[in-house]
Amino acid sequence: MIPATFHDLDGASVFITGGGSGIGAALTEGFLRQGAKVGFVGRSDASAFVEEMAAQTGNRPLFVQCDITDIPALKAAIDQVAEAHGPISVLVNNAANDQRHGTLEVTEAFWDKAQDINLKAYFFACQAVIPGMQERGGGSIINFSSVSYMMGNAGYPAYVTANSGINGMTRALAREFGPDRIRVNALAPGWVLTDKQLEKWVTPEGLAAHMERQCLKDNLKPEHIVGPTLYLASEISAMMTGQALVVDGGVVGTG
Repeated sequence: MIPATFHDLDGASVFITGGGSGIGAALTEGFLRQGAKVGFVGRSDASAFVEEMAAQTGNRPLFVQCDITDIPALKAAIDQVAEAHGPISVLVNNAANDQRHGTLEVTEAFWDKAQDINLKAYFFACQAVIPGMQERGGGSIINFSSVSYMMGNAGYPAYVTANSGINGMTRALAREFGPDRIRVNALAPGWVLTDKQLEKWVTPEGLAAHMERQCLKDNLKPEHIVGPTLYLASEISAMMTGQALVVDGGVVGTG
């Protein structure tokens, strides 16, 4: 973990989707180590992870088992965390599914499921936390996107489409709720080598080709995403909204 302290995150009420594994688990730990009150959801039981975090950080997260595509359940989980920790001041929409697929094999049902996971749930999580943020006088929403759409990657068009949509949604919400001092930004990681990626998608050839395009020749790991997320969550980035922060080791260029 990057040894930086964001003092205003101490005691903040943080809600993370997919916070029990991969990048999400690193984010949960990162916010806990800042003293934040963290609630997170995931489909799989994360009880062991909760105990591990409580032991390692001295700060116990609140886990609610939930499928984020079940919007009433997602909203209920947000309400439960807000009841326990206070109104959500930081929302991190992190959960996603980058299942590989080809355009010609996509069915309507697959398309809808991909958008439900990778875009629809993000919107309704934002909708659920915004009233509380309005009441408390502001907040920070961080929507995880991906450099996949910037690269024009083939192999998962429904996922790429959703990630491009996340950026449009981020800008629209930033404009609408800026007067309420609610900041909405996107964070676009590169190819982060989580256990899932290593198990399912990474090949020596594919990784070597990607590294050729990457300026910094180190593999991206979940912990590399924590610092930038904390920055967007903190008032350190108080005048930053409607933006996409890329953390990919220098694969794509912005600006």
